[in-house]
Amino acid sequence: MALDEQKRQANEAKFDKWQSLKDGGRLYSVEVFGRSGWKAIYFKEVDGDETTTRFWQEIHDETGSLVEIHEKYPEDKGHRRF
Repeated sequence: MALDEQKRQANEAKFDKWQSLKDGGRLYSVEVFGRSGWKAIYFKEVDGDETTTRFWQEIHDETGSLVEIHEKYPEDKGHRRF
């Protein structure tokens, strides 16, 4: 099994959803729910070889409104609140 196929299987196991991108890569996502009704959505963007090009999380409050984004890769830009 090719390395990129192994990476793809690992990503599919970690993330609930994914969509193909025009450049041959994929955008993966998974939602994690907190006890107080908030949720975090983690996103991972990869190229055609399944190499990570971008990773970030979005925090949504109990009404579903986006309240914070934390870009983690390729550069950790910290939390940006709205």
